[in-house]
Amino acid sequence: MKKIFPIIMLGILLFIAACGSDSSGESTDDAGAEGETEAAATETASGEESGDSNEKQVVTFWHSMGGAGQEALNAIVDSYNDSQEEVQVNAEYQGSYDEALTKFNSVAGTDSAPTIIQTFEIGTMSMINSGSIVPIQEFIDADGYDMSGLEENIINYYSLDGTFYSMPFNSSTPVMYYNKDAFEEAGLDPEAPPETFAEVEEASKAIVESNPDMQGFALQAYGWLYEQLLANQGALLLNNDNGRSDTPSEIGWSEEEGKSIFNWVENMVNDGTFANYGTNGDNMLAGFLAGDVSMFLQSSANSRDVIDNAPFEVGIAFLPHPEGKERAGVVIGGASLWMIDGKPEAETDAAWDFMKYLQTPEVQAEWHVGTGYFAINPDAYEEQVVIDAYEEMPQLQVTVDQLQATTSSYATQGALMDMIPEGRKIMETALESVYNGGDVDEAYNTAVEQFNHAIEQANAARGN
Repeated sequence: MKKIFPIIMLGILLFIAACGSDSSGESTDDAGAEGETEAAATETASGEESGDSNEKQVVTFWHSMGGAGQEALNAIVDSYNDSQEEVQVNAEYQGSYDEALTKFNSVAGTDSAPTIIQTFEIGTMSMINSGSIVPIQEFIDADGYDMSGLEENIINYYSLDGTFYSMPFNSSTPVMYYNKDAFEEAGLDPEAPPETFAEVEEASKAIVESNPDMQGFALQAYGWLYEQLLANQGALLLNNDNGRSDTPSEIGWSEEEGKSIFNWVENMVNDGTFANYGTNGDNMLAGFLAGDVSMFLQSSANSRDVIDNAPFEVGIAFLPHPEGKERAGVVIGGASLWMIDGKPEAETDAAWDFMKYLQTPEVQAEWHVGTGYFAINPDAYEEQVVIDAYEEMPQLQVTVDQLQATTSSYATQGALMDMIPEGRKIMETALESVYNGGDVDEAYNTAVEQFNHAIEQANAARGN
């Protein structure tokens, strides 16, 4: 495939400037772009200093949106501030989700704590156990607010025993991105992307045969993606119904389910069709844009940026699954908004008003089109701005179709436990070992042993 290097390099530079990776499963375009200055962290969405409230009720909103995500969020905050005279929301960037959570834990219970904080989905149990939040169910009940109209599979993740602890906001799932031009050159149907592990392997062989300078497939060594590939075959990450019926005591997947992902990668490594980017999501994204690899898995929240920056036609497809397994679907990633305890009633009431504003169809439509995140409120998909965007970029609709085709189960509801970030690192190390030619059985067995030990340690720390 011919490459027009100046155009490609410009696209790569622009894209890398906005993207990175964070443990939520999103790029830092969505969860905190690198290189943000401390000034940006204290700047409000409207560019004013937080103290300039014009005697409005001030709501301090800590978030982890960088790049295009921050631009879209700032526009929404500005529109809210301009829509009424009583509340001033100051949106303050705090770095990645991990960084923001660390900062919050250092100020929780003090006047320096924010009114609202955006926290990634795997921080759910940590926030609940912190004792520093007010479940938004209290506001829902007091206000008679109806949450039933929100996206069903998003509700399934964030509703615990019928209680909402946080307000869903930026939600995404992984999808498969592929180079339609490369598919055509390889004699593959660009409108019929691979659906199974074996089909990905066969397509990768065809790609490499048609273009020796391009690899077939890349899978970032990323715990979130491993979890999603488990869920898509109906497998649990943790026992006790993914921690939703009782505290987990060990892993929830079988050896066949867990090892299928390792074996899949090993097959492509041995075939010479696998592009090894390790844990570096930036390099993987850049490699795709440069035409070095034809397929990769990553968050749907990247879809708008990938489409806009690629110098070829981008395809988006559902997550692949092993042969002999029915597609179960995907687990919600991203983040939600938490109400912080200890604030004056007027401040939390103002924050609740802002949270409700974020869920309106008009706002969610702009958010979805501007970023690639799902609309929390599915009525947003009927807005003209979304209809127009789908005509121009039908790939965006594929991400929504995959979410709505997901079968609700404990597997696709996602796991709940405070050790999941550590578990993700364990699986990333195991995947990297296989990428570099390590033995699958050894890598897998070591990972399972370490994962179960992390669960035991977490339970011991809580006295369970």
